[in-house]
Amino acid sequence: MRDAVIVEAVRTPTGKRNGGLAGVHSADLSAHVLRALAERSGLDPVLVDDVIWGCVMQIGEQTFDIARTAVLSAGWPESVPGTTVDRQCGSSQQAVHFAAAGVISGQYDIAVAGGVEVMSRTPMGSTHTANPLGADYVARYGSDFPNQGLGAEQIADTWGFSREQLDEFALRSHERAQAATQEGRFEAQIAPVTNPDGVVISRDEGIRPGGTMDKLGSLKPAFKQDGKVTAANSSQISDGAAALLIMTSEKAASLGMTPIARFHTGVLAGVAPMPMLHAPMPATLKAFQRSGLSVSDIGAYEVNEAFASVPLAWLKDIGADDKQVNPNGGAIALGHPLGGSGARLMTTLIHHMKDNGIRYGLQTMCEGGGQANATILELL
Repeated sequence: MRDAVIVEAVRTPTGKRNGGLAGVHSADLSAHVLRALAERSGLDPVLVDDVIWGCVMQIGEQTFDIARTAVLSAGWPESVPGTTVDRQCGSSQQAVHFAAAGVISGQYDIAVAGGVEVMSRTPMGSTHTANPLGADYVARYGSDFPNQGLGAEQIADTWGFSREQLDEFALRSHERAQAATQEGRFEAQIAPVTNPDGVVISRDEGIRPGGTMDKLGSLKPAFKQDGKVTAANSSQISDGAAALLIMTSEKAASLGMTPIARFHTGVLAGVAPMPMLHAPMPATLKAFQRSGLSVSDIGAYEVNEAFASVPLAWLKDIGADDKQVNPNGGAIALGHPLGGSGARLMTTLIHHMKDNGIRYGLQTMCEGGGQANATILELL
């Protein structure tokens, strides 16, 4: 029986908005992690059957099938194709699902999955030059465009979280990310980037150590006058890319490569488009059902911190150990480069599992339109 294993996983540091990566074109940033992936694994890129790349704002610099542009920009053979995926924030996690499915089904022997978003250059909402909601959608859900910030407020209210709880979670994200950075936990997964000015970016730029509840409490709500969601307890607008090398274990053995983890289970879930952010809960339960595993079997979780209310609600429903969820910080501290986030989370998860001998890890993230991916990986 064919399987899908992950042989290597690499990411850029995550740049803050208008920070160190803002001057790098999305295709060049993508090419950077593709080259790093080949160099670190010893892969001859001519063997790659497809590159599947997540990207949300597919407009301007990020259009024209950026996956293919990235392949050519990386100097890889012209025989290597690429395709671009949009499942909103879960785009590059979905790219991993597609790559694994292609490998398991026999369509691919070797595939690369990953994604990119340079939000400094292609801002969120850039694609909405026309209303994407047609008459049938409006007849069903109304004409208001789904607002994730208001969705995060609804999640906080429905699950009963206070402003203080959201801010406490945000502080913890920064504290964990800072500790991970200081202890060198990210070094093996990051491929430093030299920006156009010649400055080398080797660390995530969004981490803000030394925060206090008083500082966070002084910020105004971002989406409602009397709301709880602020810039500080939400994910950051960021720039970044990540990539994973996926193949069968048989192919890895024939190439003399040692896999890190096996793609164990991949599922999807959908909920209403507002408040949209609670789909990770049914996705996680579906992953448990499909895999035969349970909360007690999983040693590490990555639950995307789109807003603090999302992982808090997930924790409340699923009952996982808080210490195992985003142990190295999450998007509130590290940033959320949309189309690159799924692959970034998975890269971080895989390295954490490897470093700590954790057999099973689970990743899930909320996605625009009321969707979620959930993935279970098994350490090899």
